[in-house]
Amino acid sequence: MDILLQQLINGIVAGSIYALVALGYTMVYGILGLINFAHGEVVMIGAMIALSVIQALFGSGIALPPPVMIGLGLLAAIPCCMLLGYTIERVAYRPLRHAPRLAPLITAIGMSIVLQNVAMMIWGRRYLPLPPIPSPVTHNLGGATISDLQIFIVLLACLLMAALEWLVHRTSLGRAMRATSQNQAIAGLMGININTIISATFIIGSALAAVAGVMVSAYYGIAHYYMGFLLGLKAFTAAVLGGIGNLRGAMLGGVLLGVIESLGAGYIGDLTGGVFGSNYQDVFAFFVLILVLIFRPSGLLGERIADRA
Repeated sequence: MDILLQQLINGIVAGSIYALVALGYTMVYGILGLINFAHGEVVMIGAMIALSVIQALFGSGIALPPPVMIGLGLLAAIPCCMLLGYTIERVAYRPLRHAPRLAPLITAIGMSIVLQNVAMMIWGRRYLPLPPIPSPVTHNLGGATISDLQIFIVLLACLLMAALEWLVHRTSLGRAMRATSQNQAIAGLMGININTIISATFIIGSALAAVAGVMVSAYYGIAHYYMGFLLGLKAFTAAVLGGIGNLRGAMLGGVLLGVIESLGAGYIGDLTGGVFGSNYQDVFAFFVLILVLIFRPSGLLGERIADRA
């Protein structure tokens, strides 16, 4: 039972991060019908900027508590990623808004590659480590262990997801976003600035991506210029699992995917003598994606939308 509880804790922590990244995918898809494959690289940029700030603070000899250093790194990463998200939308996607659907998709993949190479030129190929700050305090919970950092990641993710849900369903900006998602032409006739709403969607998603990037770098202690690729694919899987275009589906899909990965790596790894252990946990994520696409393409909370004549 203690092993099950530990795997559930690990899965919920990882799933909270997946859910934050998946929200960026599902928001953009809900409004533009576009899979923003450069979103994972926005997460990576946020992680690299935050770790750079934390390393600079640590190297300067300023005696700051670890949470304060991580918070300052987060404050530096969020506006940079918001600006990056706006720039991506303005430069790469807006000129192709009325182009065939394949053109923005290719552009998204191209932006992903460009951002990877820009990060490699700035930070190099090496892993960027978290400075040797004191480890978070751990607590015993029914035979399993959970750290203050894990608790903070889950609570912050839940708070941000609740705030986004409130923003979309209780504010004028959210109403404008939902109207734009339904029909851009009609929303424009009702006085909604479509370009502003789409840019705001990218900015909000990029802010969540920055938070997720800092969470990943703080949790695993490293960042790398290629880290956003696999994380982005997993978050996309989570969005598809929950129902892409559905905010609550992205949240549910992220948590479920994290738990499935953790349980698969733990239990199936033990049953196979370690052959399919933690080194193969990515297999479980994409196996789930295949099953969802085969048996329920609309996702767990997605709705089937009939083609209009």
